Amino acid sequence: MKSCPIFIDGKARLSRGEVLIQHNPATGEPVAEIPLCTSDEVSAAIASAQAAFPAWSATPVLNRCRVLFHLHTLMEKHADDLMLLIVEENGKTREEARGSFQRGLECVEFASGVSSLMMGETVEHVGTDVDGWSTRHALGVCVGITPFNFPLMVPLWMFPVAIACGNTFVLKPSERVPRSSVRLLELIYEAGLPAGVMNLVHGTKQVVDQLLTDPRVKAVSFVGSSPVAKYIYTTAAANGKRVQALGGAKNHSVVMPDADMKHSANTIMSSSFGCAGERCVATSVVVAVGDAADPLLSALKKAADEMKVGDGSEHGTVMGPIINSEAKKRILNYIDVGQQEGAKLARDGRNDTCCDSEGYFVGPTIFDNVKPSMRIAREEIFGPVLSLVRAKDLGEAIDIVNGSEYGNASSIFTKSGSTAREFSAKVQTGMVGINVGVPAPVAIFPFAGWKGSFFGDLHALGKDGVKFYTETRVVTCRW
Repeated sequence: MKSCPIFIDGKARLSRGEVLIQHNPATGEPVAEIPLCTSDEVSAAIASAQAAFPAWSATPVLNRCRVLFHLHTLMEKHADDLMLLIVEENGKTREEARGSFQRGLECVEFASGVSSLMMGETVEHVGTDVDGWSTRHALGVCVGITPFNFPLMVPLWMFPVAIACGNTFVLKPSERVPRSSVRLLELIYEAGLPAGVMNLVHGTKQVVDQLLTDPRVKAVSFVGSSPVAKYIYTTAAANGKRVQALGGAKNHSVVMPDADMKHSANTIMSSSFGCAGERCVATSVVVAVGDAADPLLSALKKAADEMKVGDGSEHGTVMGPIINSEAKKRILNYIDVGQQEGAKLARDGRNDTCCDSEGYFVGPTIFDNVKPSMRIAREEIFGPVLSLVRAKDLGEAIDIVNGSEYGNASSIFTKSGSTAREFSAKVQTGMVGINVGVPAPVAIFPFAGWKGSFFGDLHALGKDGVKFYTETRVVTCRW
């Protein structure tokens, strides 16, 4: 097995810390050793970023963006290898890996054009013979802490915008899937990034706490579960840092009686069971309004029965494995909880043949007659478990969506423009889909969860991302 390196001062090196073993989720086989960085190594990474900041922030913005253009070219050149790496360490199917890779490229494309968003504003004659103008400036050392479910894409939400704005960066990827991030650092240094601008460390809570409390760190970006997001936010903010912490979700899709049932079912299936349900924009609750319930349930069960579940590296696989054995146990426990609460198990994914393999598999599971108060309808399961709740009308459906403590995303399926407009106006989520199952916006828009799905002010990507990674100086001048 290869040991996964860290990056300090632009160079890969082996950590002296304790080692975790990374396993292929589809086979259970060990594939790499992941070191947990020592405190000295984390401090050295921060020091490297701090030392690189003055020269990098003074580098013309167009020159900074050219490095990202080159990174984009190298990512396209090595696309197949990057996608296979995602499949191996995360378990995604080939198509899912391709989709997340493409989304990551779009983030690099957005960051490559950030120069126009760095422009300030000028007003002449704010007073007699007095002019005023504003300029945007980089913050300093920024930190990114990323989750296991999108090992390539989520780091690309963060560091391209951050370094394009003139910041330096320390990336702490999930210890479950760090090799995609390591490959990104290899490529961005090949693209011409000066030493120290990007650094990478591995670790768990101890490393995270050091990053959150080090006074040299100016901003922290995080994606993960809501309890951890809240901890990241409160700890980093208490230490004087700017924070954007994206948390968990319990996303609802509302299906109206007038919806195209085949399209709705296929789209919801993809949203619910794509990436094995391990994504924060997955539909985990479908709210069927009126007469939509029975035909929708029938279509969902049929589509689930036809899904090929297995090793994501095999052609034709539609759904891959769960990330590890602990996650599988948690998901199986939620299926037990749903039955104990009185929900009807319309399709039991535990019976799928893939579940008997050495990998970490749970087949697509569907509950019917779920009540909004049940745990399977309220709590984030983060797996291939879909709950069907029945509502009498649109108003009740919106109340069900808004009753969640989360506010990440929601969707509605309907042929009525007025219904879609009412839903999008009244629903309390940061991202809304209309006849779209995964309403994740493209990189020019912010990824904007609400309520318990986000802790902070400015969201990731879009104009919010540029504002987050910069601060404004205002000059008032009499000349």
